[in-house]
Amino acid sequence: AAINVLSAAEHEQIVVQWNETSTEYPQESCVHQLFEEQVARTPEAIAVECAGEQLTYGELNERANQLAHHLRTLGVGSDSLVGVLLERSTEMVIALLGVLKAGAAYVPLDASHPAARLSFALQDAAASVLLTQQHLVEQLPAHGARVICLDSQWSEISNHSADPLAVHLSAEQLAYVIYTSGSTGQPKGVAVRHAAVVNFLSSMAASPGLSASDTVLALTSLAFDIAVLELLLPLAVGARVVIATREVVNNSQALKQLLRSSAATTLQATPATYHLLLENDRNFFHHLSLRQLLCGGEALTTELATQLVATGMQVWNLYGPTETTIWSSAQLVEQVTSSIALGRPIANTQLYVLDGKLRPTPVGVKGELYIGGEGLARGYVGRAELTAERFVPDPFSGREGARLYKTGDVVRYQAGGELLYLGRSDDQVKLRGYRIELGEIEAVLCQEEGISEAVVLTRGEGAEKRLVAYVVRAGGAEGDRSGELRRRLRERLPEYMVPARVVILERLPLTPNGKVDRKALESYEGVKKEEEFVAPRTPVEEVLARVWRKVLEVERVSVEANFFELGGHSLLAARVVHLIHQELKINLPLHTIFDEPTIAGLALIAQDIMIEEIENLSEDEAELFLDEYEEAIT
Repeated sequence: AAINVLSAAEHEQIVVQWNETSTEYPQESCVHQLFEEQVARTPEAIAVECAGEQLTYGELNERANQLAHHLRTLGVGSDSLVGVLLERSTEMVIALLGVLKAGAAYVPLDASHPAARLSFALQDAAASVLLTQQHLVEQLPAHGARVICLDSQWSEISNHSADPLAVHLSAEQLAYVIYTSGSTGQPKGVAVRHAAVVNFLSSMAASPGLSASDTVLALTSLAFDIAVLELLLPLAVGARVVIATREVVNNSQALKQLLRSSAATTLQATPATYHLLLENDRNFFHHLSLRQLLCGGEALTTELATQLVATGMQVWNLYGPTETTIWSSAQLVEQVTSSIALGRPIANTQLYVLDGKLRPTPVGVKGELYIGGEGLARGYVGRAELTAERFVPDPFSGREGARLYKTGDVVRYQAGGELLYLGRSDDQVKLRGYRIELGEIEAVLCQEEGISEAVVLTRGEGAEKRLVAYVVRAGGAEGDRSGELRRRLRERLPEYMVPARVVILERLPLTPNGKVDRKALESYEGVKKEEEFVAPRTPVEEVLARVWRKVLEVERVSVEANFFELGGHSLLAARVVHLIHQELKINLPLHTIFDEPTIAGLALIAQDIMIEEIENLSEDEAELFLDEYEEAIT
């Protein structure tokens, strides 16, 4: 075990040469200062637009300055934490810049997340102020922050000076704190410094590359750290940001239309989103202004990579955990082989593949990935022990106080120095771009009354991957159906963490040494009572049943069955909306499937939408609509 299996030449290549990424960047600058420098260069250029509203660089800067002055009067200052809970809008960008200009750090929150999760983040971060909008106030959870509504209170905010603040800031101060899944049952706040974000933005501006002539379509939730690239990178280089509203993001047809009308040149999305855009139209990207596609958040399959490369655009595979500031490696995908590499480290970043004793592994030998360099976060808010466990001393750089982040990702080097992803060393998974600790879901399940044990696994691959929970009731007692358990989980977990199915067992299968036999669970269907089958009773129900059978890959489906209990999830729900549009020529909002997850309930909503649309048509248009409807139902 003490033998060094690497020769001196191999050690030099793997540890030193492949990590020679030293690059100049504005080390003393803060994130908003990059934006302010661009304001000075192009004050009249369009900076951001959303739903028909546009702001120039000068206008955006003035509004952010006014908000910053207002925040300072409320006591917000250096390293203060300010919650941001806003709909996708130009106000969202004003909020981020205003918080940063005031010397504070923002805590991004998603209005679609359960109240309990939002409340935990606000209280754990001890946010002093919460920036939101008037219509969201009623759904705010319990918290101790002062609420500022950017819409209804803007007349008061706009009374402040539009001039820059005279605030001395350090690049080592926090830029944001973002909450990610935690294995203890509660999310953990990752505290990211300005210097880390500035290095990331500088590296991304150079490669993959972004300039003032570009337009970036922003479609990622602010609570997902990759939104920083979509919102702040364009503003640092003079490009234009087009923000997709939540309604557009949740409607594949509307999203496709915005991609066309916005003349976007750069799109960043997860593989799941690319699958959705390409579904039923593999040539969709051929007719757009896009020049590069950035793909990350989960594994890029060779099938999807082949489709994207065939568009003729630049396709980049990006990888990185939140703790090392968004993306840590990048790979231009030019030729698709049997697997897609994670690529090489970005600027001022080091990637090490180490064994259990923190020794570099040879080329082709798997190990755990550790990341070092400028991108490392300060740590976890209020979690010193966990910070020390995951951020360990760096034995390679020779820099005093340097650290490495222990990712938990198992990888290996290829002969050319690119990394291949092999899996996880723990129970963390990536699902539709979100990083999920299965232990967090299990912990929440076990907090439910009457549940004694719980195990959560992923089933399926690629776009069909879903979560399945296996639970045992305490003492074998009777209790809620799986659907009721899922409903209560939605009150505490975001939708992407709610299992598509909950299987109730008498006991968990065990291995001979007494551990839970996870492989046996993967093929275990559990005890499931056959529910009464109710056949479609109307033409619309028949069309919806046909769509559900196709999407869920089942032979028959009852109109009273719950879409999510049958294995549905948010991505499949988006496919249902897309197919309903194709079949019935109506735009059904995505949230209706969550509100009415049965065919019976959804059919009534669809009929109301059809009647409303017909009433707005001319006689000839209405006749054509009804002809297409007749064709769909027959």
